[in-house]
Amino acid sequence: MPPDLKQRIYQAQCIGNVEPIEYMIPYPSTRSLIEGQNIKFAEQVIFENPSITNLKFYEYIQQTAHWLDRIGLKPKERIILTELDFPQTEILLFGIWHLGAIAIIPANESLESVKIICETDLVIESNIDLFEKIKDYPKEFDPKYKPLLDDEALLTFETGIGIKLSHYNLLVNTNSVQKVIGLKSRTRFACDLKPMSSTWAVLKAILPIYCGCIYDEANPEFTIGETDTDFIIRKDLENLSAFKENELAVCPENAAILTKGKEALHLTELHIKEGELEIHGHSVMMGYMDNALNEERFRDGCLHLKL
Repeated sequence: MPPDLKQRIYQAQCIGNVEPIEYMIPYPSTRSLIEGQNIKFAEQVIFENPSITNLKFYEYIQQTAHWLDRIGLKPKERIILTELDFPQTEILLFGIWHLGAIAIIPANESLESVKIICETDLVIESNIDLFEKIKDYPKEFDPKYKPLLDDEALLTFETGIGIKLSHYNLLVNTNSVQKVIGLKSRTRFACDLKPMSSTWAVLKAILPIYCGCIYDEANPEFTIGETDTDFIIRKDLENLSAFKENELAVCPENAAILTKGKEALHLTELHIKEGELEIHGHSVMMGYMDNALNEERFRDGCLHLKL
């Protein structure tokens, strides 16, 4: 990426005089999020069915990292995330991050076209039982590379164009969502999203762990989803002016969530001008895979999206 374009992207990631490096989030990476939860809350149940504690979840993640290492995945390589039974996809995602690798969400793109940008020929089959695959591996894994906040964590093709998101993008967006929806520790939580988007990664994989919730689809106290939930996600940004207070605007270029109702999330600012959204803030992506599109969309200190 040309240095001037990289600088324009960084400018769009600032808000006011606050640069991303100046806002402290509790964890230095998604990997450290799991470590942090185990310091004080190892025995707390975080999944009701199947019953999994923080410690057991962390052990599954480390076993998954061992398995990925054994099959040949290396740190900083991209690998396509496969949809497995819940919560196996979530464990696989954190296992990829624990190894120091990058997950790809192909969404509706063909696997053949997405595979081109992988640094590995490895394929995780969609019908595997992850628990069976990892059961004989050690429960501790010392990674060769520990990702930094500004390292790429996720590449999503949900809009048809590759969108690169850093560990910081995902964590700061999660932090901002938690602030505006008021999700509290030990709340029984459920989210009906499928692992096809960065919104799933933030709201279903990271958010309940970040908040210390109990994931419970049978008896939830707090729900997020597409219909009939406490907070409803919407993708029709052209209708943003009509969003209700319990509606969350999805924008993968802003990591996952852009607004609650009409109001931008914490550390995000937006303006609507001449049929475009002008966005800047700490959740703004690392950029598209297409640099020509980056040149078009990053200008005047903002990310510009057409409505």
